[in-house]
Amino acid sequence: MSKLPVIELFGPTIQGEGSVIGLKTMFVRLYGCDYKCSWCDSAFTWDGSSKSSIQRLTSLEIIDKLNSIGLDGCTYVTISGGNPALYNEPMHDLISELHKRSKKIIVETQGSIWKDWFNDVDILTISPKPPSSLMSTDWGILQSIFANLQHSNVSLKVVIFDETDYLYAKKVQSLFPDITLYLQVGNAEVTRSESIAGQLLNKLEWLFNLVINDPEMQTVRVLPQLHTLIWNNERGK
Repeated sequence: MSKLPVIELFGPTIQGEGSVIGLKTMFVRLYGCDYKCSWCDSAFTWDGSSKSSIQRLTSLEIIDKLNSIGLDGCTYVTISGGNPALYNEPMHDLISELHKRSKKIIVETQGSIWKDWFNDVDILTISPKPPSSLMSTDWGILQSIFANLQHSNVSLKVVIFDETDYLYAKKVQSLFPDITLYLQVGNAEVTRSESIAGQLLNKLEWLFNLVINDPEMQTVRVLPQLHTLIWNNERGK
């Protein structure tokens, strides 16, 4: 059986972002990303700084480890990265084995790569990266992802650091008006121990006001990055 490069397994915890905010879940974080976002809050998944922590595991080995820390107490398993869309057959295996155990799978990806297994996950979040990331969006690939999806349990999420990012989010909404769009304030603070809740709430108020005063943004949903308000940027939370 093929293997996945796993850099973190943790939970149970509470989902902090997007359409799944507030859900109890286990986390499988994979190593590797095709992007290098300037403000990435999980750069350890691709920058080599935690390469020694990578475990190459089969789907059954991943499930065994999840079982040992609390999988029985969770319906949902979140697979994140990095970018899970870098992987094909081992992702098919993991999704299949989790479904056999009546688990539901959440995946977040930036929408840079299409994978057939997107149609097998229970909840899919596409999170294209705005200009502040210093990455470029391939709108053709993004459009093809939505064209190929055979289920509607999908949403968009854009991180907002500044007004240029906000204009990018408006473009996303105009291109995909039928897909629920979540906006979230950017979090570039790498502090793990000191509280960053105050500054994030100030940014959230700024974003609230942008949307409130924008007659074109009538259906977007503005949310905090919930886990950072509680645990800052602590890993494994």
